[in-house]
Amino acid sequence: MKYFKKRRVLITEQNSAGQTTEDDDPMSGVANLFDIGLVFIVGLIITLFSAFHLQDLFDEKAEFTILKKHKNGQMEIISKNKKQITAMKMTKEQAKGQGARLGVAYRLDDGSMVYVPD
Repeated sequence: MKYFKKRRVLITEQNSAGQTTEDDDPMSGVANLFDIGLVFIVGLIITLFSAFHLQDLFDEKAEFTILKKHKNGQMEIISKNKKQITAMKMTKEQAKGQGARLGVAYRLDDGSMVYVPD
């Protein structure tokens, strides 16, 4: 309990003439700006993760696929299968090939998609 009884010491000094001078450090007012910046950055990261629902990145049992398309037409497929994350880069030429028509997809006025198989 002896530590709680200490009193705060004023930041004043006496010079040789007996006058008190205050500490005129210009950086004393901005000492905690770095800490405030760190708290802001951490809060921003948490907000972005919750806004874009990216909590699945940290879940060991989650499985998902993200498709990114670049301006030059190149697509990147990022898939996470439990603990393994793979990224594949594909172009339109690589995606071309033989196949069979499976059906038709329609976009309704409300924005929902309907798939009609053949």
